Amino acid sequence: MNKQKATNVVWHAHKVSKQDRETLLNQKGVIIWTTGLSGSGKSTIANEIAYKLHTIGKLTYVLDGDNIRHGLNKNLGFSPEDRNENIRRISEVAKLFSDAGAIAITAFISPYKKYRNFCRELVEPGKFIEVFCRASLDTCEKRDPKGLYKKAREGIIKDFTGINAPYEEPENPEVIVDTDKETIEESVEKVLNVLKKLKIIDS
Repeated sequence: MNKQKATNVVWHAHKVSKQDRETLLNQKGVIIWTTGLSGSGKSTIANEIAYKLHTIGKLTYVLDGDNIRHGLNKNLGFSPEDRNENIRRISEVAKLFSDAGAIAITAFISPYKKYRNFCRELVEPGKFIEVFCRASLDTCEKRDPKGLYKKAREGIIKDFTGINAPYEEPENPEVIVDTDKETIEESVEKVLNVLKKLKIIDS
């Protein structure tokens, strides 16, 4: 995943550092990575976190799985190989946002621990906050906002996470939100409390 294919390329250092950009913005650049089954509330939680942070003057951007597949990753499907490449690309994009001093908030199923950890390892300790949106498969199927579970059960969609493709739950996420038991406000407050604890935002 880290193998450099291109040759004759040289890394150019920036005259303006990440610290300079963070000072200008009066915030810390971090990645908030939401993960969970389809229908577990990732996009809803990610957008509400962004809204709450925006209201206190923080620059955020939500990188949503479906939106990214309309552009940057439109050439990728849902095979294990394409899923891995999808996460590799978005990890690098999230890192760039973080390096710019922004708070990047992602909303991807990202089913494999190995590739979520790839993103974690791209940034310094404390700058990757994994948020596990936990909800039972039964709850997610009942929600099924896009009708995807129904199609997966009918065999129309192959390699669908939770049905005929695996989801590896995070082992030690910074935050677990039980979206089938908590209100959106309660889940978001959990995340904000961790950001305060890590001194990403003021208490």
